[in-house]
Amino acid sequence: MSGPLKDVRIIEFGAIGPAPFACMMLADNGADVIRVARHVPAWRQGIMDASKDVLARSRRVVHLDLKTPDGVREARALARSADGIVEGYRPGVMEKLGLGPEVLLADNPRLVYGRMTGWGQEGPLAQRAGHDINYIALAGALHAFGREGGKPTPPANLVADFGGGGMLLAFGMVSAILHARTSGEGQVVDCAMVDGTALLMGMMWSLRSAGVWRDERGVNLLDTGAHFYETYETSDGKHVAIGAVEPEFYALLRERLGLVDDPDFDRQRDPKAWPGLKAKLAKIFKSRSRDEWCRIFDDSDACVTPVLSMSEAPNHPHARARGVFATIDGVIQPSPAPRYSRTVNDAPRMLRPQQDDRDVVIASLAPLHAESDGQLTNKG
Repeated sequence: MSGPLKDVRIIEFGAIGPAPFACMMLADNGADVIRVARHVPAWRQGIMDASKDVLARSRRVVHLDLKTPDGVREARALARSADGIVEGYRPGVMEKLGLGPEVLLADNPRLVYGRMTGWGQEGPLAQRAGHDINYIALAGALHAFGREGGKPTPPANLVADFGGGGMLLAFGMVSAILHARTSGEGQVVDCAMVDGTALLMGMMWSLRSAGVWRDERGVNLLDTGAHFYETYETSDGKHVAIGAVEPEFYALLRERLGLVDDPDFDRQRDPKAWPGLKAKLAKIFKSRSRDEWCRIFDDSDACVTPVLSMSEAPNHPHARARGVFATIDGVIQPSPAPRYSRTVNDAPRMLRPQQDDRDVVIASLAPLHAESDGQLTNKG
């Protein structure tokens, strides 16, 4: 893979969710990510065909049984060749396998050892099971998601798993690898989804400190409390999204809606006026179809856009012009991001059915390990 990380090698110990997402980002940006595949538990078989798994794209794969001495020796050989490893197990699991940080950093002092967990490597909940909904609940984020008077509504599993988890781990890995390359010293990156979720709420903590963000759901500037930051149903049962926060954009919204002379809309920043203004806007937007509203606002900075489904999003003209989505081996998926002017990322490649790149990996590692015990060997 080409990209800014093309001289970086990462060993990924197979997991689900945020750890593969971090490794997808690293691979998208050029890193040579070698996945140590594991046995797929029966409950997960059939849920995801590996050849359709977007989070697994652009990897090389080696199948190892980490519960055997040979598998552990071969995993250590892989880690000796690497800039970093990524694992997503509960604290202590890698140590029990004989692949903990003390062992692998002794083998390779420049290694960056990335650990992806929900609760972190220590603390009273470190060994507790959990999922995205639990981590965002404890971090104070889930309480903020939802409509006024309604119950907390999780935004799928985007916040802890991918924003506060996988993306933060990818950032942590690159940061620590940069440090290792200048200092010669590797380290452990303890990436906890509860930490990352709290971090993503940084602006809300600022607003709360300033006295302009309340604990109640759906009553604030950016949580659908305001009439100018909200979604509205259209006559065809679809929706538009409005984000006319700044006064100049709000003025354009009023202009296109014919509300310039309505004094009620002069009270943009008055929370007491928001419920009534939302009711007025709801009635207005219900009078036309989503596409009609798009034609009215398409050339405007009023910050009005259609709410597109996953089926619709790849076909939007802007997405098509920028190549926001790609179809690889019949699988529609987001393209690598961000974009670089010089070190351009390659197109992703999907895993092949029953993929095993042992021979290729051995050939690429042999020069690095000619004098290393436990070197990978081709055992057929």
